Amino acid sequence: MTAFDVVCVGESMALVTPEPPRPLSEGGPTRLDVAGAESTVACYLAMLGARAAWASRVGDDPLGVLLRTRIASYGVDTSLVAVDPEAPTGVFFKDPGAATRVYYYRAGSAASRLGPGLHLPPSRVVHLSGITPALSLTCATLADRLLDGPALTSFDVNYRPGLWPVEWAGPELRRLAGRAGIVFVGLDEARVLWGADRPEDVRALLPGPSVLVVKDGAVGVTSYGPEGVTFAPAPAVDVIEPVGAGDAYAAGYLFGFLRDLPEVSRLRLGHLVAGAALRVTGDVAPLPADLLASL
Repeated sequence: MTAFDVVCVGESMALVTPEPPRPLSEGGPTRLDVAGAESTVACYLAMLGARAAWASRVGDDPLGVLLRTRIASYGVDTSLVAVDPEAPTGVFFKDPGAATRVYYYRAGSAASRLGPGLHLPPSRVVHLSGITPALSLTCATLADRLLDGPALTSFDVNYRPGLWPVEWAGPELRRLAGRAGIVFVGLDEARVLWGADRPEDVRALLPGPSVLVVKDGAVGVTSYGPEGVTFAPAPAVDVIEPVGAGDAYAAGYLFGFLRDLPEVSRLRLGHLVAGAALRVTGDVAPLPADLLASL
C-alpha cells in the first residue's frame, strides 16, 4: 500500500483580494487567503476522500504558516512542505474589474528553490503542472525528474503567460506533457501554445500520454485513452469566478481514476467539482453535500 493516493507538487502563495471586490488602485480592506494550482488539487482530493499530500517550500514567515495551516485544514498532509529560512513565501494580488487580473510577486520565493533533491514517499499518482518548470532552473529539473519517477504522473499544462513567453513555453510544455501518464489541457491554451483548434489536433500533438483530457470551457471535455474517445458536455453553471475551476476539474477526474470509475463518470465528476469552484470567489469551494454523499 502506498503512503498516499496523490502527492501534488508545486508552489502556493498568499492571495490578497479586495473585499468587497473593487480595483486594487482604490485601496481599502482586503482578504488574505491562500492559492496555488497543485495545492488546490490536493484540497479537493482530500475533501473527496483521497489520501492527498502537498509537497513544496514556504518561507519561515507568517505567510508560510498560513499556507501550511489553511491547506492542512482541508485534510491535506503537509509534512512534505519544507520551511526555507532564507527565502520568502510568494504573494499575489487579485485585481477585480471587468476582467479580473492578477499580479504575482514570486521571484526568489522559497518554492522557486525547489529542486531535484526533493524526495517523495510512494504514491499512486504524482500531480504537477506547467507552472513549476517556469519558476526556476531547479524547478524545471525537478519537473523532469518527477516525470521520470516510478509513480504515474498527472500533468496539467496550466500555461501562465506572465511566467514565460509562448515561444519558449510551447515546445517545453509539449515535451513535458508528452511524458506524463495523464494530461489535462484547455483547448484555449492549446490554441495559444501549439495552434491546435480541435481536441483531435491536441491528441495528434500529444500521442504519448495514456490519457489526454482536453477541456473546452462551456462546451465540454473530451478524453483520449484506453476506452477510446469519450466526451462529456459541460453542465450549465452560473459562474461567479473561473479561477481555480481547472484545478477542481483535475481533482474530480483524478478521484474518479482512483476509484476506477468508467471514463465518462470521471469526466462528469470533474464537471461537478469544477462547478462548485465556479460558484465562489475563492480558490477552494465547499463541495455539495449530495456530491459527497453519492461517493
